[in-house]
Amino acid sequence: MTEEKLGKLLEDMSLQEKIDQMLQTAGSFYLSVSREALLGNITAFGIPQADMDEAGSILGTDDAKSLIEIQKRQMAKQPHHIPMLFMMDVIHGMRTIFPMPLAQAATFDPELAEKCASVSAGEAYVSGLHVAFSPYLASLMCAGVVRGFQGEDMGESGKICACVKHFAGYGGAEGGRDYNTVQLSHPTLFDFYLRAYRAGIAAGAGMVMTSFNTIDDKPATTNEWLMRHVLREQMSFNGVLISDFGAIKETVAHGTSEDEKDAARQALTAGVDIDMMTGCYAANLAELVKEGKVSEKLIDEAVMRILRLKNKLGLFENPFRGADPEKEAKLQLTPENRALAEKQAEESFVLLKNNGILPLGAGPQKIAFIGPYCDNRNMISSWAVTGRADDTVTIREAAEKAFEKGAELRFEYGVPTLGKDQNYKGFEERNEADRIFADVEKNPQKHMDAAVKLASWADTVVLCIGEHYLQSGEATSRTDITLPKRQKELLSRVTEVNKNVVVVLFSGRPLVIRDIAENPAVQAILEVWMPGTEGGSAIVNVLTGKAEPGGRVPMSFPYCIGQIPVYYNHFSTGRPAEGHEEERFFSEYRDAPNDPLYEFGFGLTYSDFEVSEEKLSGTELTENGTITALAKVRNIGSREGTAVVQLYIQDVVGSQARPVKELKGFRRVTLASGEEKEICFAVDEPMLRFYDGEGNFRSEAGEFRAFIGLSSRVKKSAAFRLIR
Repeated sequence: MTEEKLGKLLEDMSLQEKIDQMLQTAGSFYLSVSREALLGNITAFGIPQADMDEAGSILGTDDAKSLIEIQKRQMAKQPHHIPMLFMMDVIHGMRTIFPMPLAQAATFDPELAEKCASVSAGEAYVSGLHVAFSPYLASLMCAGVVRGFQGEDMGESGKICACVKHFAGYGGAEGGRDYNTVQLSHPTLFDFYLRAYRAGIAAGAGMVMTSFNTIDDKPATTNEWLMRHVLREQMSFNGVLISDFGAIKETVAHGTSEDEKDAARQALTAGVDIDMMTGCYAANLAELVKEGKVSEKLIDEAVMRILRLKNKLGLFENPFRGADPEKEAKLQLTPENRALAEKQAEESFVLLKNNGILPLGAGPQKIAFIGPYCDNRNMISSWAVTGRADDTVTIREAAEKAFEKGAELRFEYGVPTLGKDQNYKGFEERNEADRIFADVEKNPQKHMDAAVKLASWADTVVLCIGEHYLQSGEATSRTDITLPKRQKELLSRVTEVNKNVVVVLFSGRPLVIRDIAENPAVQAILEVWMPGTEGGSAIVNVLTGKAEPGGRVPMSFPYCIGQIPVYYNHFSTGRPAEGHEEERFFSEYRDAPNDPLYEFGFGLTYSDFEVSEEKLSGTELTENGTITALAKVRNIGSREGTAVVQLYIQDVVGSQARPVKELKGFRRVTLASGEEKEICFAVDEPMLRFYDGEGNFRSEAGEFRAFIGLSSRVKKSAAFRLIR
């Protein structure tokens, strides 16, 4: 449809019809088994039936048959037969579940992330979905995932719209508590938090979602400066802005809106186009227009953006684009998709410790797989909402196929992932203890003793432990990020009787694991995050050496809880501790080091690498010039391996405090034993820019230092100057 036809369609719509295009409700409302149930859902959200009949989009229905049914029914009711948008959280996979987003960041492989997102888009497409909500962690990963979902044209077959969320500062909540207040200086907001959003928008993301938190003491969803000045003007975003679930109404609880009517006024003024899961817009915008408190022009602008998105997706020509139950059955969870999920999982695993026990050797051996994840399908994370645990390959299934007949394998849970005695909110109904751990809960001492006996029998113990999959993700804030207490006991008792223990660690966040790392019986630690559908296969591949652990730490592992937040790109302070370790009045802890246990960028492989002294092609960089930073990387190990070579830069003196170093580039390079390769990075003036307190992106002349190494702990550097 042409822009002119879209304009005429908008002109022909009534005010309430336009407002209803800005309403998003749940697909379950339309699939209720009875009219009474449907009306109950509507009443609970305060949305009149007439508005439900003309709503512009739906959240949370993910199968082709249901989407076709809803689209047909709703288009028949809509005065202009405008198709609905169907949206879903496709966080790290549709049916084929890839590693969780933090794990994907650990791959340091944006191209692979793009391929995986493209597979997710294709699987979502045949289910009839139009928009995928997905969070992103860093600029290169964000851009890659957006390209994977949307391709060159989101209207093409197999592509859907990407929604970047949550805008903005959602991860900066005070006390690490979800939905809590965020206090960020403008330099921190612009230079650290907004860069990834900018990258996603520059890559063409068609939608952005607001965040629940405050920015400058104003909820993001009604923050006109953030949404109109920063997002729309500075970032040049012209797509659809959608609220998070109930976020407009929640500004009343924030204490910044008098009531839902006032919340609707503020959100529209701020530029929010779609009200997700409240009746604030549907019930109040028409009256606000009549009272002259909001301009109908703002509604027209919002609705036009929604219509343009539907048009880009080709919905006016084909309202059922992609939705095909037969293709859904054939094209989801294919062997090819599983293979890609397995590859990304292997690349995401971080080998944190290895005293030579890994990879496990071939031939006769007794291996005990112990712990709640040794035969557990719940490895797909709490936000793999369209995934199915039953599709997941377990460690046991993969191990029984992989090991030679001479190897004797035995398995024992020992303890549940999270015992019922730990009373976490929301776990009662979903805890898998009700299924696979039922007997463990009934006979805890029996299974603990069996695990210890098995550990005594084994040559090697593979201890599969970690967070419950529902302990990380939204609404899972914790003050204690160590292992669940029953698992601590299991670790202690197993390591008392066996000194060859490999810990396979599952988590949705970096945990405090100093007790594990310092345990002399723990010979290796493999962090596998929440690895997804092919988690078991990938884990066994890495344990046996069929694949190497390809991940690097994407978020520092704290030495202790009191260090948090701990991150590599911190400021120096006026009294930096480095070089003054024996003195008192410097910025350091009395009872712990300043450094994390495992720093950003760290990760072992099954080989060893050395990086030569870094060299620069020049010592002066002009505004339009380039300097090459280079170093030689050599595989000094006995087998082929992959190094992740990282470039960091420090702005030595700035008009405002600058980080001690910032990651500016990286290369994954695979080398045979003894092979050496020169790695080059181009350094130019744009690489040295930062955002000041006013949001200006600029560089300053002066001294810089470049570091090339294998983690953020690299010390060797070379100096150059930016001149003007």
